[in-house]
Amino acid sequence: MTATANNPFQHLVQPLDPAQPDQCFFNLTKLTDPRYERLPFSIRVLLESAVRNCDEFLVKRSDVESILDWKNTQTQIVEVPFRPARVILQDFTGVPAVVDFAAMRDAVTKLGGDPEKINPVCPADLVIDHSIQVDFNRKSDSLQKNQDLEFERNKERFQFLKWGSKAFRNMRIIPPGSGIVHQVNLEYLARVVFNYEGFLYPDSLVGTDSHTTMIDGLGVLGWGVGGIEAEAVMLGQPISMVLPQVVGYKLSGTPDKLITSTDIVLTVTKHLRQEGVVGKFVEFFGPGVAQLSIADRATIANMCPEYGATAAFFPVDEVSMQYLKQTGREEEKLDYIRKYLKCVSMFRDYTDVSQDPDFTHVVELDLSSVVPCCSGPKRPQDRVAVSDMKTDFESCLGAKQGFKGFQVDPRSHNTLVPFEFNGTKYELGHGSVVIAAITSCTNTSNPSVMLGAGLLAKKAIEHGLSVKPYIKTSLSPGSGVVTYYLKESGVMDFLFQLGFEVVGYGCMTCIGNSGPLPEPVVEAITQGDLVAAGILSGNRNFEGRVHPNTRANYLASPPLVIAYAIAGTIRIDFDTEPIATNSDGKEVYLRDIWPTREEIQAVETTYVIPSMFKEVYEKIEKVNERWNALVAPAEKLYTWDPDSTYIKSPPFFEGLSMELQPPRSIINAHVLLNFGDSVTTDHISPAGNIARTSPAARFLTTRGLTPREFNSYGSRRGNDAVMARGTFANIRLFNKFLNKQAPQTLHLPTGDIMDVFDASERYQRSGVPLLVLAGKEYGSGSSRDWAAKGPFLLGIKAVLAESYERIHRSNLVGMGVIPLEYLPGDTADSLGLTGRERYTVVIPEKLTPRMKIDIKLDTGKTFQVLMRFDTDVELTYFHHGGILNYMIRKMSQN
Repeated sequence: MTATANNPFQHLVQPLDPAQPDQCFFNLTKLTDPRYERLPFSIRVLLESAVRNCDEFLVKRSDVESILDWKNTQTQIVEVPFRPARVILQDFTGVPAVVDFAAMRDAVTKLGGDPEKINPVCPADLVIDHSIQVDFNRKSDSLQKNQDLEFERNKERFQFLKWGSKAFRNMRIIPPGSGIVHQVNLEYLARVVFNYEGFLYPDSLVGTDSHTTMIDGLGVLGWGVGGIEAEAVMLGQPISMVLPQVVGYKLSGTPDKLITSTDIVLTVTKHLRQEGVVGKFVEFFGPGVAQLSIADRATIANMCPEYGATAAFFPVDEVSMQYLKQTGREEEKLDYIRKYLKCVSMFRDYTDVSQDPDFTHVVELDLSSVVPCCSGPKRPQDRVAVSDMKTDFESCLGAKQGFKGFQVDPRSHNTLVPFEFNGTKYELGHGSVVIAAITSCTNTSNPSVMLGAGLLAKKAIEHGLSVKPYIKTSLSPGSGVVTYYLKESGVMDFLFQLGFEVVGYGCMTCIGNSGPLPEPVVEAITQGDLVAAGILSGNRNFEGRVHPNTRANYLASPPLVIAYAIAGTIRIDFDTEPIATNSDGKEVYLRDIWPTREEIQAVETTYVIPSMFKEVYEKIEKVNERWNALVAPAEKLYTWDPDSTYIKSPPFFEGLSMELQPPRSIINAHVLLNFGDSVTTDHISPAGNIARTSPAARFLTTRGLTPREFNSYGSRRGNDAVMARGTFANIRLFNKFLNKQAPQTLHLPTGDIMDVFDASERYQRSGVPLLVLAGKEYGSGSSRDWAAKGPFLLGIKAVLAESYERIHRSNLVGMGVIPLEYLPGDTADSLGLTGRERYTVVIPEKLTPRMKIDIKLDTGKTFQVLMRFDTDVELTYFHHGGILNYMIRKMSQN
């Protein structure tokens, strides 16, 4: 990761301090090239990496020139390599990565190579934060019970991860119960400037979670990649990327005193979705940035995947340095961080317009125009002003089935279903809140919104308000620091009284680990076919993700989560209707209990202090006694347990040899699934509960497990037999063949309606290759490698879509599944495709990036599509059958 002897830019190396000649850096200003000072700050990070790692093999001098000439090359398709300083993983994506590493060691051994070569060469941190569920809430011991159950369910996975931390060098595991990966990254793992092997250089990373971009808020360039791509980076491969355009996002004005950072990020998300920033970097500038705390900036950067950009970068400034000090970083580090970044012109003053670099183009937001808002009911980019929530939801109720429609008969819009809970009678209707969760990395890292929620809870209790007991309330902080300052500031007791006690440290509800709803609630929802609501301070609300029984899910700030929980419904206009009537019969309005920014800032200044961060993080790797007591094997090759339903050696490398096979056309393929727009990775590879009637459930039952032991799909990502059966198993999957939501498809030769896995098995037994047809934004959502691995195991050879989410397309390439794209103006409808045809995809012997190829139908029709291998490196991976096969062959060479 540092300079090599044959680096042509060695002359740029100099010590940061002449008195410390062993602490050097590449001084990019010594390039004496006026183009450097005009580069966006994010592109300067790419340039520094290319200069430092230039070896004329993986990184060439011409790559450096391409980046330096960004202003001219960014409008072309120019491929450049990037070697991030480190990799970060969470356990849902980390377990399959470690499984792949273990299987790759086996494969390298079989090919006569040294298995120890399969080892991270750059630092890799894995934070266990996705395994805990909200099984218990509204009890004083909910946290302990949920953590106990987490270990009971996941002991085998945790033992495997502990083996990985011992077997592989450069891999650090942050134990369960520590916090959410992105908050731990922000508060603890981020270096901002690396000091490694005698060299200083900018911290940068890729992560196996799409919200890795949160770290961009601290001035550390990072983004999400597929687990497959991350594994290659860990093994020393640079990322091959198209040099991105950089959209300058200018912030001006001052937000209203009642506005939260969540309101700002939901506004930015909708704005940038409309602008169209897919595949681009967004870099923030302007005087408005200086008014935002690092927590505010991190909140905005966190939702970068929701507005479609690759990265959302806030260059380091004095506010960043104050945050590093607040979170307990040593003075010595702060000194060299500031000095280094100033030396290489990467330290920003947002009020100095002379520092504003060139951008591809600029868009602007006046912060004073932001209003309180939520997003939903099915997508994070569908922002709704709080003042419009009632009318918007009621409009969605009757609208045609879609992103803003539930197609409920108008005669039943006001249906009320009575039920009894703990001896008391209640009623549920459309829009009734049944889940209210302060959760996820987006907001729980931000003291202003967390303390805002606490202060609102305090005022609500003082006004005699409460939350109905059947509503599943929860608080899952991003780190122990949050609990610390909520307790110290005195608001935790008020949160607890409203049902928002700490239930665990992890993603929980936002990832779909919301746990069960009370049976009477489920029965009432089912009986009335109700569109019940979840309200969460998360970043994802795709249909079927949060909970199977909440068809409407809204993203909101933590204070608004509590407000809607108190109201008990989202069909309320807070401006004109009281939030509730207290026990004295007095009507209380939201404005009566809403805290101002000044109130929140006064509490934050007093209680969010460096000693808290130091105390929590000094013991983070040792504090979990259960983790410490886990016994893991010590061998370098993993001993697979054939009876395990969690960890299994994957079949990806079976029969792998050193010889390459020429590319072959896909002959007479059937379409397995026929989709419309915005099929997400949640649809393709669910992370939540395993339905009792699903193929995965049937498989686990044959292995002797009861439904209570099924756990979630996310927790079983180390077992391909479960995950293949879970592919396309989302109950909200809309398949045009069936014209309804169901995890099923049509077996075309027989006309049988079957579970997707069962249909795939039948096709594969007949030797029939398979395709998927899709519309726009195929694979949007979380960066799940199983959304590519699963289709690969189902026999899907290619996907034909109108457009792809960036990470998912990369994952398909990594697994050797061909991403095909309709030519501009073409769609399945315009070409008259029904999906019932037989498809032959003609693959020429000589391939080039982004080439057009022919598809021939059994009807006699032929049309052209774009083969979305965007770079020569991606074509190399395809020739090898995927990126992991490429790495195994490379590591097996003597």
